[in-house]
Amino acid sequence: MTHSQKPTPEALAELRARYRTERERRVRPDGARQYLGADAEFGSYATDPWAGETAEREPVRDRVDVAVVGGGFGGILAGARLRQQGIGRVRVVEKGGDFGGTWYWNRYPGIHCDIESHVYLPLLDETGYVPEWKYAPGEEIRRHAVRIAEKSDLYADALFSTAVTSLTWEDTSGSWIVTTDRGDQFRATYVITATGTLSELKLPGIPGIETFQGHTFHTSRWDYGYTGGTPDGGLTGLADKRVGVVGTGATGVQVVPKLAEDAGHLYVFQRTPSSVDVRANSRTSAPDVGADREGWARERRDNFLRIVSGESAEEDLVADRWTSSAGLLEKLLPSFRRPDDRVAFEAAYEAADAAKMNEIRARVERTVTDPDTAERLKPWYRYACKRPTFSDTYLPAFNRDNVTLVDTSDTHGIERVTEHGVVVGGTEYALDCLIFATGFSVGVSGVHSGRLPVHGRDGVPLRQAWAERGPRTLHGFTSSGFPNLIHLGAVQSASSVNFTHVLDEHAVHAAALVAAAEAAGALVEPSCEAEDAWLATLGEGAPDHAWFHAECTPGYYNGEGRGRPNGPTAYPHGAVAFHDLLRRWREESMDEVLRPRTPVRA
Repeated sequence: MTHSQKPTPEALAELRARYRTERERRVRPDGARQYLGADAEFGSYATDPWAGETAEREPVRDRVDVAVVGGGFGGILAGARLRQQGIGRVRVVEKGGDFGGTWYWNRYPGIHCDIESHVYLPLLDETGYVPEWKYAPGEEIRRHAVRIAEKSDLYADALFSTAVTSLTWEDTSGSWIVTTDRGDQFRATYVITATGTLSELKLPGIPGIETFQGHTFHTSRWDYGYTGGTPDGGLTGLADKRVGVVGTGATGVQVVPKLAEDAGHLYVFQRTPSSVDVRANSRTSAPDVGADREGWARERRDNFLRIVSGESAEEDLVADRWTSSAGLLEKLLPSFRRPDDRVAFEAAYEAADAAKMNEIRARVERTVTDPDTAERLKPWYRYACKRPTFSDTYLPAFNRDNVTLVDTSDTHGIERVTEHGVVVGGTEYALDCLIFATGFSVGVSGVHSGRLPVHGRDGVPLRQAWAERGPRTLHGFTSSGFPNLIHLGAVQSASSVNFTHVLDEHAVHAAALVAAAEAAGALVEPSCEAEDAWLATLGEGAPDHAWFHAECTPGYYNGEGRGRPNGPTAYPHGAVAFHDLLRRWREESMDEVLRPRTPVRA
């Protein structure tokens, strides 16, 4: 069967069997435990290479209106929307040396966003900025984060190179006591947690990883002092080096081509190949994207969200591989518009999925000249089993004489690291430099992991309150027993592949909650009954995706092969409907979360 043919029932059965075989080659009995836990001591891997020497300062002892935990786009957008509501003292606390979050840390060679910049970068209408590229490089994105922070005057009270260590509610003062790792202890009337889904770096727990005597680092802490060059390339320090890269996900797909250009020899250690679709990046101008009219960015962003959420749209303004493959995202997202006839839908879905993946595998075969290497680079799984990637330079990199693909699927990953290299299948690959492109622990925030303890009314820990039945919230933002604590993120709300759009909608909602409470002299806190009602809403029409992810190749989407259980974890009707729900609720029902503030704040 070629990629252009409609798959026959026999071909689909053969494909299912191949997918199952390839999955079993990669499933490990230790599952997610194969990675060092979020509480592990990462030592030099976690050191901030961008902040320089951290300046000494006196511990902060004061009071602010709102403390925002996290200085990525979630925290920046929360601050910007709070400013629009007229909120005075807003303090962002960020463990990095500046604003940017993921884009502060990730500055590796080749870094770009895989969502079109004109829908990914928030507040373009408000800042008057038009991105220079269809898919923006990391530095352009980081600069835009700083632009928003400056425009919103968020630097005045910000604390950088500082990690929040505890949040404790104090009834007597009607405020949260915020402590940090730099001895700060200040009060905030409200706390917004925006610690993100990509904040804790991830390292594989490979035996001997600590014994390697060569140079090593994580891609989120790139060492240009060793490699030379910039995110654009020119890594002259690697000209005579044997370099190993562990990880072939979204980061690996971007960094490998730059390393291939400059390394003496590059070894790419792969457990599971990514699906690599066309990138087709290009420079853009204002007329290209309709930026000559008011509200252009919101229109484009809303259009993209509708299409990738399974909604209909008269026109596809972005017209890229995300929107053309939107129907295949149904299993990737926990919320999506679904038809009533499941049997017919699943049959059509599987056929469309097979056609798309055959197209991607055919691209590998056309591009990579060595048949054996090409076969090992073909992804044998369903499209939504792993986050899709996009590149026009990754696959051609394997045609270079100085690049070797080392497949680790038969040994379920790298066997061990030695003082001098990496062992796979009993063969030691000698290395001068070992780079981990293993990303972040997706969805593991300090609040949910317990690394950031939160104690609410009567000293009850948040993790204890959620221990038996899981998270209990209203709309994913607020919880009973934790007054004036507002979460930004995907838990019990709705998500999208364009997460900054989701974060901005969340920031608008969070700022509206604060403004309403200030106007009423009240606390923000839902009732237990409101939480129960929201959990019931989440359970109505929750997607049956457990079977799909249980059959997928292992990755972070399915707990490294353990599957992803069904349950009320997200709003089941999609991000567009969720944002509409929030807008209606703010107009009609916001008073239901406002409680009398006693005693009155001094």
